[in-house]
Amino acid sequence: MMTRTVDATQELAAFLRTRRERLDPDDFDLPSRRRSRRTPGLRREEVAELAGVSIDYVVRLEQGRGLRPSADVVEALSRALRLGPDERAYLFGLTRQRPRTTEEPATAAAPQLARLVADLSPLPAMLMNHRYDILTWNPEMGRLLRDLDTLPPARRNAMWLCLMHPGMRDFYLDRESVVREGVAHLRAAWAAHPEDRALSELIAEFTLRDAEFARLWNEGDVKVNGRGRKEMRHPDVGVIAVDFEVLMPLQDADQRLVIFRAADGGSQAALDRLGAA
Repeated sequence: MMTRTVDATQELAAFLRTRRERLDPDDFDLPSRRRSRRTPGLRREEVAELAGVSIDYVVRLEQGRGLRPSADVVEALSRALRLGPDERAYLFGLTRQRPRTTEEPATAAAPQLARLVADLSPLPAMLMNHRYDILTWNPEMGRLLRDLDTLPPARRNAMWLCLMHPGMRDFYLDRESVVREGVAHLRAAWAAHPEDRALSELIAEFTLRDAEFARLWNEGDVKVNGRGRKEMRHPDVGVIAVDFEVLMPLQDADQRLVIFRAADGGSQAALDRLGAA
């Protein structure tokens, strides 16, 4: 049995029509019309007025005539049609445009995710946002990374710990690889969140205060690494190798769940000793 591939142009046309037709004109502050409505929902000219585009443009979109709206037009149509977050993302996907990020970055862990981090014990786990700010962690991660409880919230940042914390300078055996991956991630986050002033200020601080960061930043590498291995030299229990996994929840896309697992028997024994301390 053959299945049809998605015709994005025709699906866009149908999606716009169905979203328009489901709207109640009484919910909008629009001029009253003398003639009665013969079709459900808003008229095309009303959507055009709300979105700030021409009526002809809306007609051509709904007729599937091969237009590719800009990101600004897609955003305007989303507002005009009162699309929910999932529908907005779908509209951007159909038009092959990238939505602008308007929400504030997460600065606190979602309660459900905070509980999940705690439930992941004895695996070390933590929750971060796109800046590498550490939002919450379980006791195992706290003992592994050390000093998280004593740091002010503004300094609970994985990249700041690696670059600036005196006790972490020699923490990673392959420090350059860890820093290089972190810089590449921050560059990707910086491009995806151009409005995030705090991120820009953080990058400026790192560039000014750390020559290694500045050198790697100027190389322009971009990478989002969600899986890998790190080797750490813990002052209390020695070398620990961990495999890490980074997961992004659908409902809280700016939060990243980071889970560590011992990479070998010796590392597991070291983590066990750390947990018993």
